Amino acid sequence: MKQAFLINGITVTDEQYNEYKEFCNFLLSENLKYNVTAIREENQVFIKHFADSLIGRNYFSGGEKIIEIGSGGGFPSVPLKIYNKNLNLTLVEATGKKCEFLKAVKQRLAFENFEVINARCEQLAFNCAYREQFDVVTARAVAELKILLELCVPFLKQGGKCVFYKNYSEEEINSAKNALKELNCSIKEIKKYTLLNGNGEVEGGERAVIIVEKSALTPQKYPREYKKILKSPL
Repeated sequence: MKQAFLINGITVTDEQYNEYKEFCNFLLSENLKYNVTAIREENQVFIKHFADSLIGRNYFSGGEKIIEIGSGGGFPSVPLKIYNKNLNLTLVEATGKKCEFLKAVKQRLAFENFEVINARCEQLAFNCAYREQFDVVTARAVAELKILLELCVPFLKQGGKCVFYKNYSEEEINSAKNALKELNCSIKEIKKYTLLNGNGEVEGGERAVIIVEKSALTPQKYPREYKKILKSPL
């Protein structure tokens, strides 16, 4: 499984690799109970969940307050935390069972500075303890970019950044221009990549880590109720 990392340009220590193995085993053994991933094979977990999460590792440092929206099974947060134990992470997940899983992972891997919150992000964003309190917000495979921006940007401090993991779509990026303007943000970088399996073959299509920077405070009316966001995206 270590080859899944190496072929995608990721180097880990033996200690880190053992933790990834432990997390993978726990994920697959508990998946029927918690329903956190559709991937059932170990090698696919290492490529499509672990390596994919670590592609963006250089956008996170140990001194930042990071919030993850729509954590699900803990991607990219858990692989990033194993890679860099200094990360200060808050995970927001609306499904109670998935929060139970994430809390079990926290205990199993003895994570510190790893808070799990069972809440809807569009409601939590109006809590002054969370609104515009974070240096980085991240999300992976949660929603279309223009929807994701409205859900995530309110958590960011002015000058903070979003680190979004997405399937690459130029059309989707272009359709987010109004959302970016309305939320006082701009795209600073798009890192395109493809994942490779152990044989050097491409797994899935072209992907991207999209970096968005926030230049001013978020208008107080955002985010709207989720059904309104879906019905009328920015």
